[in-house]
Amino acid sequence: MKRIALVTGGMGGLGEAVCIKLAGMGYQVVTTFSPGNTSAEQWMTSMRVLGFDFRAYQCNVADYESARECIRNIHREIGPVDVLVNNAGITRDMTFKKMDKTNWDAVMSTNLDSVFNMTKPVCDGMVERGWGRIVNISSVNGQKGAFGQTNYAAAKAGMHGFTKALALEVARKGVTVNTISPGYIGTKMVMAIDKEVLEAKIIPQIPMGRLGRPEEIAGLVAYLASEEAAFLTGANIAINGGQHMS
Repeated sequence: MKRIALVTGGMGGLGEAVCIKLAGMGYQVVTTFSPGNTSAEQWMTSMRVLGFDFRAYQCNVADYESARECIRNIHREIGPVDVLVNNAGITRDMTFKKMDKTNWDAVMSTNLDSVFNMTKPVCDGMVERGWGRIVNISSVNGQKGAFGQTNYAAAKAGMHGFTKALALEVARKGVTVNTISPGYIGTKMVMAIDKEVLEAKIIPQIPMGRLGRPEEIAGLVAYLASEEAAFLTGANIAINGGQHMS
């Protein structure tokens, strides 16, 4: 029986690359889409044309009850989740002087609360079965900070604190918990940055002189989801082209 991998925010960009990579490893891949997403069916159809039988479930990852209901539906219709990739995230960039509580809360709930919301309903089952992989997608800006991103940097840094603590609790049960901190990747979110800012301020900070590719991050997720990664837990792996070394 195929193991089941759940990737939050898997439609497009990094999440889509992760879905494709995990499917290639033999996982039954499931993803989530937000309640306001009207193109989910179109995305699944396009993936089927490419030969990928992905399942998608509507879920507001920032809402605990919505996350629980999503996991219940997946368990009932497909089976228990063996690999969880907490990838869903948003930005609401502005200086702290201009930031209001609404934009702080939106980023914290979607980027950090969601990690609890999605992990809580699947973790006990992984422990009981004696096998599981939890991969949290953080950011280089959670490690080094970024101008105009107090909300985003705080949420992404918090993800790794969660990773380390949970990794200690489940280490003897065959469940690993790890963080990946990508640098600037050529996704829709990054490409939305003003081209002049991207070329004049961001890329020159990257020793490799380019943006990362979603497939490169997906390859690292795939390793962490594999049998070979069984001895790796509680880690925060930077993959940023040398932009930030810690």
